[in-house]
Amino acid sequence: MDADVIIRARRAVTGGQERAVSVAVRDGRIAGVLPFDTDAGDARVVELSDDEVLLPGLVDTHVHVNEPGRTEWEGFASATRAAAAGGVTTIIDMPLNSIPPTTNVAALQEKQDVARDQAYVDVGFWGGAVPGNLADLRPLHDAGVFGFKCFLLHSGVDEFPPLSDEELHEALAEVKTFDGLMIVHAEDAHTIDTAPPAQGRGYAGFLGSRPRQAEELAITQVVDAARQTGARAHILHLSDADALPLVRAAVADGVRLSVETCPHYLTLDAEEIPDGATQFKCCPPIREHDNRDRLWQGLAEGTIATVVTDHSPSTADLKLLDVGDFGQAWGGIAGLQVGLPAIWTEARERGFGLADVVRWMATNTADQVGLTDRGRIEEGALADFVVFAPDESFTVDVAELHHKNPVCAYAGRTLTGTVRQTWLAGAPVDIDAAPRGRLLRREP
Repeated sequence: MDADVIIRARRAVTGGQERAVSVAVRDGRIAGVLPFDTDAGDARVVELSDDEVLLPGLVDTHVHVNEPGRTEWEGFASATRAAAAGGVTTIIDMPLNSIPPTTNVAALQEKQDVARDQAYVDVGFWGGAVPGNLADLRPLHDAGVFGFKCFLLHSGVDEFPPLSDEELHEALAEVKTFDGLMIVHAEDAHTIDTAPPAQGRGYAGFLGSRPRQAEELAITQVVDAARQTGARAHILHLSDADALPLVRAAVADGVRLSVETCPHYLTLDAEEIPDGATQFKCCPPIREHDNRDRLWQGLAEGTIATVVTDHSPSTADLKLLDVGDFGQAWGGIAGLQVGLPAIWTEARERGFGLADVVRWMATNTADQVGLTDRGRIEEGALADFVVFAPDESFTVDVAELHHKNPVCAYAGRTLTGTVRQTWLAGAPVDIDAAPRGRLLRREP
């Protein structure tokens, strides 16, 4: 085998199963997946320890980097270091909360210019669909964004306003002309506006302010618009398991719909969130234990195809940790570095294997955005890997996380599974050296 490096792993996730292989790497790509004892020839050999498993690099399609404009919340250097430390080799950046938001080509280029020399992993970009930018959608698509994000209620930042039902239909009709993808924060504004307002330190009050019906009504709205226009639509960060039958029925009816969920919805329970613990605030909210069980059922049956972090950090002061007011604190979970061990800790207890985790967090996420050259260990794919110790436990210490601000809902939790090394394009990532991540564009 003509290879630069041979990685020998007694356990590797490839082809949907674990097996012993030697992975040949040449010029940053996988040249072959071979029997474990294949002669390495002149290639350098890297042999994994018996307690390590070789996984493909994860692809996280839901990350808020916030630079430029709110770089004190998060930046490309800190976010991509956290990604690499967590086994994520590709991120797709959301069009908010940066200033300007990525709602036209000039804003996209500004963000690319800022990211270009700071990325420790590969970075792609979503565009945004907001009132008044219908004419910007095709130019953004042609410039290489992976799709368009919209809100159906206030986004939390005034520079990224929501679409009305009519504007959603118009945007989907436009996106259909070039077969783009619309990704939707699906909560119904009227339902939330008329719910009891969140205030004070009690999590139950916050949960009541974001009722399940808000997700279900908004998803119904998206389904109807996608059905009428024939466009592709994707539901972001599903937290309400009661909405799963709506998704199943729509897909069975031929609607081009997909749905994701997040580690915090799959691993955390509303019943366990203490008063004043605003590090757990996110929208839609973390719901009850029974709801969490049914989200896992949705994953098992394939209704939910992808798991992404929705890494949405802010400065610590915006979380109001000293006050603990769920009504006033910023909502968002910073979990980019710990998403893999968080999911693996819960998945193994529920009888899932590493091949399942790879499917949800690497292969399916890559396929969703058309990056079919990653998220898998197979010949021709990028040599992006995670060396993972699935039986090694650790306690999350915010001081050891690489995202910019020391706030994390997983702080103090003991998780199982550690990332010992992350490889990008055939070489280990060194977060203390110069970054070598690439900026990505959607391929035609």
